[in-house]
Amino acid sequence: MMLNRERFQIETPLLWPGLLVLAAAIFVADTVTNLEIAVAVLYVAVVLISVRSGRQGAVVLVGAGCAALTVLSYLLTPRGALESGLVNCALSLLAIGSATYLATRIRAAEARARQAQDDLAHMSRVTTMGELTASIAHEVSQPLAGIVANAHAAIRWLAASPPNPDEAQRALSRVVADADRAGDVIGRVRRLVTKAPPSRDRVDLIELIEEALLLARSEIRRNHVVLRTDFGTDLSSPLGDRVQLQQVVLNFVVNAAEAMGSLETGPRDMLVSAAAGDGKITVSVRDTGISLAPAAIDQVFEAFYTTKPGGMGMGLAISRSIVEAHGGAIYAAVNHPRGMVFGFTLPVPRERDE
Repeated sequence: MMLNRERFQIETPLLWPGLLVLAAAIFVADTVTNLEIAVAVLYVAVVLISVRSGRQGAVVLVGAGCAALTVLSYLLTPRGALESGLVNCALSLLAIGSATYLATRIRAAEARARQAQDDLAHMSRVTTMGELTASIAHEVSQPLAGIVANAHAAIRWLAASPPNPDEAQRALSRVVADADRAGDVIGRVRRLVTKAPPSRDRVDLIELIEEALLLARSEIRRNHVVLRTDFGTDLSSPLGDRVQLQQVVLNFVVNAAEAMGSLETGPRDMLVSAAAGDGKITVSVRDTGISLAPAAIDQVFEAFYTTKPGGMGMGLAISRSIVEAHGGAIYAAVNHPRGMVFGFTLPVPRERDE
């Protein structure tokens, strides 16, 4: 599964100069050499390479340019049999046209597939938020209750005889703080479920992880999970889409909390960590829940495979697509003596990506 990989690809700076050089070499060979073969068929390679640009219009433009060079070369060729040259020109134009058509069709099909993947990822986020409805409602209800209590307190202080404006002001300050807390919860949910095209910006991983943990805080508490975090001090900010990466972290955290929620004995510990090393950034969620069998670990990132009753089996598959689209890798392993580790790696951004 792929998910908007082209949005995270860094276009090779030498792509277009290289194509120009290759096209020029084919043009010269087709024009000045006395070869009784369709040299211009090699323009097909130029068309296929141009697909790497990720732009359908660019592919069509390159194909048209190659066809024009083929005709121009035929008109400028000083020698050779006229009939043979005409046949070679026609064959070359047919090959170039076919390659351009097929390339554009492939790009259109890939675009439709990516849109379907975007819709599926958005559906997965909305489903996750639906599963966390009770937790989110609890997170919002606490500051709302505080707002009501502090507002009544402010009214009582102002209605007292004599009025106490200082206490009323402090109560109203608490009202503002609670309103900000409720607004933060709603803002986090809206950012996660809003349907928007993927971005490619600098992502603060620690802030991203902490926000995901806040979204899942009530779920963690409901399952009596002891949460610990361990963040490296030298983490760079990778390029990517904040919402998509947060979806991966939230999926790992919720799965870990649910895996430990059904335990009758033993610790319920969760460790969320992020560290950098060996040219990559690693984010992992380690739990003490139920360990998966090796066969299950091999399939856990496949679509429609699930170990949860009533699960759709899409969360981890979509997570894999997101991570791979960012140029990273996703993994799962047994956490000894019990539990699982789910994590992903992202490449450390290079200086020219800054």
